[in-house]
Amino acid sequence: MVELFGTSSFDDAARSRLDADGHVVFPELLTDDARAQLTTALAGIQALLPGDEQHRPNHYSAEYDLFLASLIRHPQLLALARAVLGEKIRFDHCVALNRPGGNDGTSWHSHAYAEGDPHLGFLRIFFYVNGFVLGDGNLKVVPGSHLCRDAEIRAATDIELQQGWMQNRVHPVTGAALQIEPLAAPPGSVALMWTHAAHGVNPRRAGSATRWSVVYAYRNPGAESHARWLTPGFEQSMAGTDGLMSLY
Repeated sequence: MVELFGTSSFDDAARSRLDADGHVVFPELLTDDARAQLTTALAGIQALLPGDEQHRPNHYSAEYDLFLASLIRHPQLLALARAVLGEKIRFDHCVALNRPGGNDGTSWHSHAYAEGDPHLGFLRIFFYVNGFVLGDGNLKVVPGSHLCRDAEIRAATDIELQQGWMQNRVHPVTGAALQIEPLAAPPGSVALMWTHAAHGVNPRRAGSATRWSVVYAYRNPGAESHARWLTPGFEQSMAGTDGLMSLY
């Protein structure tokens, strides 16, 4: 089995940043071997697009590639997820987030999960295989937005978000005005994000190479997940995961 991460640095300080900001980035955490195999796998997914409108290869990425499927229960990935969520977790989805040159990016949004129960967490773990720089397919976030547990954050532009959902909002813990934070990530970076965090992606420049990336999501069971892209056949094929694939 490939070594996925180098020395993990998810410690108390990282946990504090994740809980206060809604995200934390670990630069260059992926090993060279993992990066090489992820690039090959994600290029294969990209070659299959667009696929069936009801069953897109990027949404069901692990079902189209054995290496991506093998990472669902990789000991290092499960250890990282459990360090955040605790021992009782479920796999939710594996989605390719490749951004070719000229890609439009993604508008501002948040995701749903157990809005009424803060004891149930939903964590997204992003692999940025070849990274990104500011202004070129980069992730952007609003630190503290996850604490509002609002699943309906939507905006087409930064200005729309600032003049709309962010207007007069403050960080629920610090009381500081909410701000947009653009992120940069060197190759091999891994980002953790709570599902309710407001985030978006800037467009990829026309002349840029494809930004290879994939997200693995895990959650505490106990509520319905609307992002759980799994076919029954794939779920059954992964049955030997001690309940990791089940809904509740």
